[in-house]
Amino acid sequence: MKIHHSLANYHNDRATVVTIGTFDGVHIGHKEILKKLIATAEKNDLDSVILTFFPHPRMVLQNDSNIKLLNTIEEREAIFSKTSLHHLIIHPFTTQFSRLTALEFVRDILVHKLHAKKIIIGYDHRFGRNRNANIDDLKEFGKTYNFEVEEISAKELDEVTVSSTKIRKALEEGDIEKANDYLGYPFMLNGTIVRGKGIGKTINYPTANLHIEEEYKIIPKNGVYLVQAILDNKLTYGLMSIGTNPTVGGTSRTIETFFLDTTSNLYNKKLQIELIIKIRDEEKFHSLEALQTAIKDDETFARDYLQKHHAQ
Repeated sequence: MKIHHSLANYHNDRATVVTIGTFDGVHIGHKEILKKLIATAEKNDLDSVILTFFPHPRMVLQNDSNIKLLNTIEEREAIFSKTSLHHLIIHPFTTQFSRLTALEFVRDILVHKLHAKKIIIGYDHRFGRNRNANIDDLKEFGKTYNFEVEEISAKELDEVTVSSTKIRKALEEGDIEKANDYLGYPFMLNGTIVRGKGIGKTINYPTANLHIEEEYKIIPKNGVYLVQAILDNKLTYGLMSIGTNPTVGGTSRTIETFFLDTTSNLYNKKLQIELIIKIRDEEKFHSLEALQTAIKDDETFARDYLQKHHAQ
């Protein structure tokens, strides 16, 4: 798969089948649309193309800084790269781009730039300036510019919407297993390991503090989770605490992981940590000793769980 970080960087003369969307999560609902796109490409000897935008249009047009996405753009790229998709175009979404008329978008981008012969799109898709064009308009353009429009059914789109809603709700409730079922892969957090306050070391549970740069990335409910990561080319498990460290009077939210059976120095390393199951909610303990006892219990739970599920 080739990744193009703007339409200007896309240079390909082959005819294509195109779909357009955010594809946040690239979850099981999205995978059905993706399958359709790839099968159509194979059947008709076309290149498969996904056109997506970043930042999210709502961030630009509504100045919505509260929007929370299931993936960072880099995570989305990584998930797509594991499929048979030919081209992923991530075009920078700007106010200027949003002012393109429906005709300009179809003629200049879909037809002249992408050489689209087929467009797979939802029945409720709207495009062009002020989102004033719909799928019927697209079909009319197709007659002029010689491309077909295949409609994604209401049922399929409903599955995408339901999956996205359920994943977000599950993460907000800390139900990682449900979120992972709908995603079709473990929910991940990517960031850089930074120095914390070092409190974990004092109770023999040193933690790696994960700093996530992207403020738009959704973070699950505060609590303790069993997680996994690749450290030094080896699958390693750990206990992740998401929360404010109330036992020691913390106020800002942190993401700290104690990795089992490793002494790797992780400072300044970029890490992808995948969440497996929630162990418990965040609690405020009356002392550091009580916190230490709770973490020992978490570790026992984690090791038992891993043994039962043949993960080790």
